[in-house]
Amino acid sequence: MRTGLFSPIVLLVSAAATAAQANTNTAEWCSYPMLPPMNVTARRIEAPPLRLPYLVESIEAEELAERLPRTLPEALRDTPGVMVQKTGHGQGSPFIRGFTGFRTLLLVDGIRLNNSTFREGPNQYWNTVDPLTIERIEVVKGPSSVHYGSDAIGGTVNALTVGPSGYADGFGWERRAFYRVSSAESSHTARAEVSGHFGKDVGFSLGGSWKDYGDLRGGQEVRRQRATGYEERDLDGKVEWNVNPNARVIVAHQTVDQDDAWRTHRTTQGISWRGTTVGTDQVLSYDQNRHLSYVQYHAEQLTGFAQEAHASVSHHLQRETEFRRLAAGTSTVQGFEVTTLGLNFHLVSETPVGRWVYGAEYYHDWVGSFRRNFSAAGALTGTPAQGPVADDATYHLAGLFAEDTIPFLNERVELSLGGRFTYAAADAARVINPVGGATIRVSDAWHAFTGSARIIWHVDERDRWHVFAGASQGFRAPNLSDLTRFDIAQTGELETPQPNLKPEHFLTLESGVKVQHERFTAQASYFHTFVSDLIVRTPTGAIIGGLAEVTKLNSGSGHIHGIEFDGSVRLNPQWTLRANATWMEGWIDVFPATVGAAKQREPASRLMPATTQFALKYEEPAQRWWAETGATVAGEQDRLSSADVRDTQRIPLGGTPGFAVYHFRAGWRPVKTFNLTGAIENLTDEDYRIHGSGLNEAGRNFILSADWRF
Repeated sequence: MRTGLFSPIVLLVSAAATAAQANTNTAEWCSYPMLPPMNVTARRIEAPPLRLPYLVESIEAEELAERLPRTLPEALRDTPGVMVQKTGHGQGSPFIRGFTGFRTLLLVDGIRLNNSTFREGPNQYWNTVDPLTIERIEVVKGPSSVHYGSDAIGGTVNALTVGPSGYADGFGWERRAFYRVSSAESSHTARAEVSGHFGKDVGFSLGGSWKDYGDLRGGQEVRRQRATGYEERDLDGKVEWNVNPNARVIVAHQTVDQDDAWRTHRTTQGISWRGTTVGTDQVLSYDQNRHLSYVQYHAEQLTGFAQEAHASVSHHLQRETEFRRLAAGTSTVQGFEVTTLGLNFHLVSETPVGRWVYGAEYYHDWVGSFRRNFSAAGALTGTPAQGPVADDATYHLAGLFAEDTIPFLNERVELSLGGRFTYAAADAARVINPVGGATIRVSDAWHAFTGSARIIWHVDERDRWHVFAGASQGFRAPNLSDLTRFDIAQTGELETPQPNLKPEHFLTLESGVKVQHERFTAQASYFHTFVSDLIVRTPTGAIIGGLAEVTKLNSGSGHIHGIEFDGSVRLNPQWTLRANATWMEGWIDVFPATVGAAKQREPASRLMPATTQFALKYEEPAQRWWAETGATVAGEQDRLSSADVRDTQRIPLGGTPGFAVYHFRAGWRPVKTFNLTGAIENLTDEDYRIHGSGLNEAGRNFILSADWRF
């Protein structure tokens, strides 16, 4: 049977080898560059990824169009070092180098999506960014606190959105119609978009997406997973004004509405897979709503003390509403609303002592939270003082940063030294005291200095080989979720407020190599992250409302380390082979039982298992069609923390089984303005789940998309 599964891949590999042998003497062989000219903004200035002293992954619009990801988190699933966990079908959360939730940072056009209500562990907020609006995704791995402040621990992801298609004299415009259908998701996705220009000074884009997901079908054993569908509507617009050839102003708005996305693992609609338990709630669904508006100014090639200037003012509104009906028929409606004002600017200066990037940021959250309890008959029975987080609360996050990059020893060695001062403060007026139930006020402030030192050696004059190493500190201040959350944590657990917390600290050492030749490119690194003062949920031994109380303590210390590899080889002008691999492990000292018990060293929670991916792609010489086949192979994850063992609704007894899944994708462009893309994912219809998820992944899934620009 296994021979049959591999046979399509074996045939394609054989064909590729034959084609490569036949083309060894052609002039095209060494004239095809491996990577397009591309810059990324990870250091707040544009630079080629190969010349940065750390790993940066860039996912371009062309790759997104070929992979057909359903959500932003799923767009990251082929990135080494990233595991995309899904608590629910509408709730994906990437683990980057072992961290997720509020220990990873998401930026949208450089503006923080993270706010002070983001909670411990996987959450659904990354799913509120429409992948159909994204032009490029940049992934910076490891702590980036010097540039981006609190939360930038496992990694920082910047989703850069689409804008005007181009500029020319007079008026011009382009329309786009997109449709995607998927069998295993029972889904339909449509998007309409227009973009254009009024001369060379003003450009615009306007688009809307509609998404309807039915119940997700698992593999050949699980089949239909009930109550996993949901609906989503998205709207986005952008106007760019070219003030002069070197400066522009951008005004943009984005809206996302997501309705009735269930967490089925906590309900009777969930499935038991490999021994996982089924929840007891009758209903547990979420509505998500997000509005982002911003004005940005970008200027380059300036004269004077600064050569670049960038500034942004943003208004971000995020709402969450949860509806829960318990087994007894009683129900709860709770949620919160966060309004965030964001201000940031940075400058770039070329000086005799190096290239300086420096600036400041400030984000202010206003938080309102609510909870309403109802009887089985629907009568209102109570309105507690807060919802899942504190009501009538504010949170301040401010930072000053600077980084200098200077030639060191010779022109082919660059040294980067950076530092940041971060200030955070929380003030929550309405918090439930778990002891006695009275309303209390929680107020505190923290600050930290973080630094980084990195070096890169551009080994040869042809700029092919690059060796890098560095150390970077990470910092995360306690947020309102840490301090005031009063809500279910995981299977059978209730998380209660804990005002006496201090910041978490991290230090990552990393070294690696990057190489690019005419037909081959690759990068590999080893990282080691030291963890101290990690805020960890710990059982108290108390029972509240039939649930085991867990509180938070700065009790975690330990490390996570791993190896990442990503490479691509052009076998000939038509055939490309790509592969990546990830291995990591980690250990954290925590209280596994109750507060006051002896600490024990145990595996870090929900670590990504050893994973490898490869894909073989053929591109027709006239570029009218292409085809790709590939596989993802993940090992069993049986290294479980005590929290993982307690999470019986998501993690099978003994750990999550390994899996191997295969895909086939192809695209056809009959005319320049029309693309037809299809895929068969999970060719063998295997039942599998990503470690820590609340449902299984799609079984055999047929996807078809049509993209027409006219």
